[in-house]
Amino acid sequence: MKPKVQPGTRVAVLGAGSWGTTFAKILTDGGADVVLWARRPELAKEITEGRRNSDYLPGINLPVGLRATSRLDLALAGADQVFVSVPSQSLRENLIQAEPFLAPNAIIVSLMKGVERSSGLRMSEIIEQVLPIDPARIAAISGPNLALEIAKEQPTAAVVSSSNLDTAHAVALLATTKYFRSYVNTDVIGTEFGGVLKNLIAVAIGIVDGVGYGENTKASIITRGLVEMTDFAVAYGAQPETLAGLAGLGDLIATCQSPLSRNNTAGRLLGQGYSYNDVIAQMQQTTEGLASVSPILELARAKGVDMPIVEQVRQVLAGTLKPRDIAPHLTTDSGAPQGERTIDDGQAHGSAAVWGAFKRTFDQLRHSGRGTGRN
Repeated sequence: MKPKVQPGTRVAVLGAGSWGTTFAKILTDGGADVVLWARRPELAKEITEGRRNSDYLPGINLPVGLRATSRLDLALAGADQVFVSVPSQSLRENLIQAEPFLAPNAIIVSLMKGVERSSGLRMSEIIEQVLPIDPARIAAISGPNLALEIAKEQPTAAVVSSSNLDTAHAVALLATTKYFRSYVNTDVIGTEFGGVLKNLIAVAIGIVDGVGYGENTKASIITRGLVEMTDFAVAYGAQPETLAGLAGLGDLIATCQSPLSRNNTAGRLLGQGYSYNDVIAQMQQTTEGLASVSPILELARAKGVDMPIVEQVRQVLAGTLKPRDIAPHLTTDSGAPQGERTIDDGQAHGSAAVWGAFKRTFDQLRHSGRGTGRN
């Protein structure tokens, strides 16, 4: 049985797009007192009075207790936890605007999956840099979380990550309902990078889908893409098990196979022959994967990590590689047979660890009502 949320726990959600609104619904259904900040007054009015967000969640009835406002000060007044769901490239600006209204001991939770293009910083790093906040009060949430499915209350799970386990537990307690289960871990690096990197692989999957390639090609790219994701994240201090969990493999599967994924959709348009500018014009919401390609490749080069699939995506975006030519067998300049893993040190131990984490992830999903609550 889920422990009860303390009645009246004040929570703010910044950003009334599809994911921000969906998460506000999760928190309201979980028992919190939620105020959602929408930039546009007419959208805030529709959410509060009409119980709808027709722009981003058409057909979804929002809970009666959810309120919305276009005033940042009112949204943040007295909030114990603040969930941020704005485009990653505008996070810094939004935090600067929010800082005067934040409660001194508020927990700040990132719902975003991107890196800042100009600095290469993860979202939690920007929060720590901009706000006068103890890192122990910062958390990030990631997992196989397609907004519309969750808004329809189709069951899923996510992981709440913080360097402080008490913070992760406090956030997970609020973000748990009959249809949404939150696990916890302390690997913020792996959790955030998992959410960023899977977007890039999803773009690649969309490209080959748009070209017309079949399941073998897509399965190969997903599998090799997971290797690239793991190598990159581990190089930056992540635990490999995290990339085999909800924030890595789980999110990768959902994003690569679903037409609800903006990154997959953008890739499919590229594969069908649309230019980068045409794709941007057609997408109604931010496609984080497109913005993250260049900064991720720069970070990879800094650590000497090869990411050939992501590099192919960059070339397609730049117009220097035909979408039809993106394929997993083109990811090496050498014709010699290669090992399946790209990290040789401790390969046997690493494979066992990843398999163990993979099995635990599916055990958690199968027995979501039981267990330790750890990812």
